[in-house]
Amino acid sequence: MTPWRSLKMAEAHQAVAFQFTVTPDGIDLRLSHEALKQIYLSGLHSWKKKFIRFKNGVITGVYPASPSSWLIVVVGVMSTMYAKIDPSLGIIAKINRTLDTTGYMSSQTKNIVSGILFGTGLWVALIITMRYSLKVLLSYHGWMFAEHGKMSRATRIWMCMVKIFSGRKPMLYSFQTSLPRLPVPAVKDTVNRYLESVRPLMKDEDFKRMTALAQDFAVNLGPRLQWYLKLKSWWATNYVSDWWEEYVYLRGRGPLMVNSNYYAMDLLYVIPTHLQAARAGNGIHAILLYRHKLDREEIKPILLLGSTVPLCSAQWERMFNTCRIPGEETDTIQHLRDSKHIVVFHKGRYFKVWLYHDGRLLKPREIEQQIQRILDDPSEPQAGEAKLAALTAGERVPWAKCRQAYFGRGKNKQSLDAVEKAAFFVTLDETEQGYREEDPDASMDSYAKSLLHGRCSDRWFDKSFTFIVFKNGKMGMNAEHSWADAPVVGHLWEYVMSTDCFQLGYAEDGHCKGDTNPNIPYPTRLQWDIPEECQDVIETSLNTANILASDVDFHSFPFHAFGKGLIKKCRTSPDAFVQLALQLAHYKDMGKFCLTYEASMTRLFREGRTETVRSCSSESCSFVLAMVDPTQTVKQKLRLFKIASEKHQHLYRLAMTGSGIDRHLFCLYVVSKYLAVDSPFLKEVLSEPWRLSTSQTPQQQVELFDLERNPEYVSSGGGFGPVADDGYGVSYILVGENLINFHISSKFSSPETDSHRFGKHLKQAMNDIMALFGFSSNSRKEFH
Repeated sequence: MTPWRSLKMAEAHQAVAFQFTVTPDGIDLRLSHEALKQIYLSGLHSWKKKFIRFKNGVITGVYPASPSSWLIVVVGVMSTMYAKIDPSLGIIAKINRTLDTTGYMSSQTKNIVSGILFGTGLWVALIITMRYSLKVLLSYHGWMFAEHGKMSRATRIWMCMVKIFSGRKPMLYSFQTSLPRLPVPAVKDTVNRYLESVRPLMKDEDFKRMTALAQDFAVNLGPRLQWYLKLKSWWATNYVSDWWEEYVYLRGRGPLMVNSNYYAMDLLYVIPTHLQAARAGNGIHAILLYRHKLDREEIKPILLLGSTVPLCSAQWERMFNTCRIPGEETDTIQHLRDSKHIVVFHKGRYFKVWLYHDGRLLKPREIEQQIQRILDDPSEPQAGEAKLAALTAGERVPWAKCRQAYFGRGKNKQSLDAVEKAAFFVTLDETEQGYREEDPDASMDSYAKSLLHGRCSDRWFDKSFTFIVFKNGKMGMNAEHSWADAPVVGHLWEYVMSTDCFQLGYAEDGHCKGDTNPNIPYPTRLQWDIPEECQDVIETSLNTANILASDVDFHSFPFHAFGKGLIKKCRTSPDAFVQLALQLAHYKDMGKFCLTYEASMTRLFREGRTETVRSCSSESCSFVLAMVDPTQTVKQKLRLFKIASEKHQHLYRLAMTGSGIDRHLFCLYVVSKYLAVDSPFLKEVLSEPWRLSTSQTPQQQVELFDLERNPEYVSSGGGFGPVADDGYGVSYILVGENLINFHISSKFSSPETDSHRFGKHLKQAMNDIMALFGFSSNSRKEFH
């Protein structure tokens, strides 16, 4: 028997709360005080969480007022009563007469109860009034369309009103009931915006045909579908989000890996420790600290416009203890209120690691100790175990059938439950990844591909996120997309990276700070009994995933020439600048324009998610054609750039304020399917491929990284796979003032695309546009 197995058996005996033996004298009962202590502490922890949730529910439920304000209102009412002043205009007297029918109360008691009831009613009425007033105020979006740097007096007054009605010290979900609903745009407005967006992409004959289809839809079928959509918008919290989650994500039958999941990278240059177990210890602990703050709703809601306008926080609810469950027709999202363990994958084996001991969260050094025990475990994978996670990387239907047939009972069900009900999934990767100065391109491309798909069988792609720690101490994350969008995961990731480096830190020898604890039980190996028929399905899924993964052409690189600092010197939007550079790069790469998707958010509205900004506009095309025309002067190019930039910003603002094109048309299409009516216009619109899909990763907690004092602690951002087989996926993050990180994906199987070639065109396009403003290479260096 190995030392590992004997230790596990000893722990198993200790873990039993009581043991008994039947003897001639009766039953000999032996209690384990340690086990009973752990049970007591675990129960205490659960009750604490329930109390905190109840308390937070009360505080959020009465926001923007506070529970203490009830006492102030009631005391105020009682004071006026004793001063012989009736603040209720006769209502208190009516309550008094109603109480008089009971016959159980004295006159003084009736007065007190009547005052308390009226005060409580008045307090509730004030809360409702403040909420409704705030909702009306937040429905105004004129501030977003104001010229940058100029704020009208009306907007300033509006901001003051919002702050007055917003209350003090909001919690994460405090503003949820005060956020306005996403408005349904008029059909004719959406159709006209759509036609405007496709005009530069269609020949005259095609555009004429599409215009006829669109106008027919706007007059005939469109209003009928719109009626149902309006009805839904009045009834549901958000007329888009539930259908978007179901039909775009959960009903997709293709692989999640590459097609849907996305990734987040570590710091670009810094690896604070090269000990894999230590980095995992700090990383896991930092994630759990974030979960603790989330459970207590202590994460501050994100506010725009000088901490005035709140964004919806609903997507945070399913960050932890969440897993996507496969189904034959549609998947479902399983979310638990709490989970006290994680599952760790290493060398084809799965380990269950408890996160609490003695009623408290494990410390970083204790988590490192648990991870090191897994790394030191010499046991081999069981039959079928090593490649098991490939089921989550392949097609959804085989995984759903396999799960139902082989994982519904016995040890397989117990082990699968442990994975799916874990707080999150952890992979201890056997490779070394990250930026290498001697070979930056190859190292970053390898790092990106590893985070996006790995070996196709070493990430559990169904979990809300998989935390990945590499052999050399680099880390990253792979996230499932249905439960939330990238900015929400990005918020967690920023906290994890900063907490790891600036708060937790490491000892001089690279280990986590603190001491080990030999009393903590060893991690538990999950047990599987996977039949050969299931192993065949696993192999099929792995082959499907391998083909998909090997086809991904990735190019991830830092752009050092300049950043948003210099772009802002040009008095233009950094996002518009990059988007126009992407249009120029794509035209040079392909020799044509294409339908372009830029992700924007609609979280100004309750339960809002995303909207599409159609970045390829007539104005951007005019600018690009001028850039490749040697007869055009710099002055002419600059004029066209400013027009295109302003147009892009206008489109982005429309998308953010509920006047986008694509989510409205998508929902109209869903209604048409429910009504079993055919719309040639909608069918054609929704079948158009996005050959250039782009997304900016926002930096939301700049205060966590003081780049002036720690210039090397810059984020790498994250990325995603190509959306179209013959197109590009581009993600970018504007880091500090002087750096932009790009992540470009495409497919090797497409003869038209090449991620490295596109990267070269993009760098050149960025430099060419900046040159229009008279910034040479030398002047850029001076700015740096």
